Amino acid sequence: MSTGGNGRPNGSLPQTKICQFKLVLLGDMAVGKSSLVLRFVKGQFDEFQETTIGAAFLAQSVCLDDTTVKFEIWDTAGQERYHSLAPMYYRGAQAAIVVFDITKPETFERAKAWVKELQRQASPNIVIALAGNKADLAEKRLVEYEDAQTYAEDIGLLFMETSAKTAMNVSDLFFAIAKKMPKTDSQNLTHSARNRGVNLQDPDSQSSQRCCGN
Repeated sequence: MSTGGNGRPNGSLPQTKICQFKLVLLGDMAVGKSSLVLRFVKGQFDEFQETTIGAAFLAQSVCLDDTTVKFEIWDTAGQERYHSLAPMYYRGAQAAIVVFDITKPETFERAKAWVKELQRQASPNIVIALAGNKADLAEKRLVEYEDAQTYAEDIGLLFMETSAKTAMNVSDLFFAIAKKMPKTDSQNLTHSARNRGVNLQDPDSQSSQRCCGN
């Protein structure tokens, strides 16, 4: 039996295609953006998560059949004084998660404003997901699931209610986004992070191993 240079039988391992995408999180302050990312990337939850200043960067991968989807995630600050910086982070993003707090209707209205801004100024083919976070506080709900779902369906957004605290739907949301990303566009194959001035080597390689069991 012939073997490849790695000592494995030729053809025994199908080649995995690696696609890399920039994803940005937007939303009002204290809706749980950083907590969602921390839960997704590290499987952790911090009840007293520090407020993001400017933006934070993390990376994580998900595996879909023969494709590894690498997300370079920009978690933006929700305070109004940082709003002017947001275009710097969503410019060139192929995906966005707009987060609101189901216990605070004003954050849902703010999320709608973010969606409009993305539709007007972000990449034309950006995949936008709406996340109704803090679903563990359902007894304090002031935004009805049906209202958010109807809004999302009307304008073609992905929508899930999530809980960073309990991990409800957090991974599912990122998987749903990964499934909607174009896997055949060569510009997304793993080469573009360096061109955007982002170094993914350490966090990304570790997370892809953790995800895919390589």
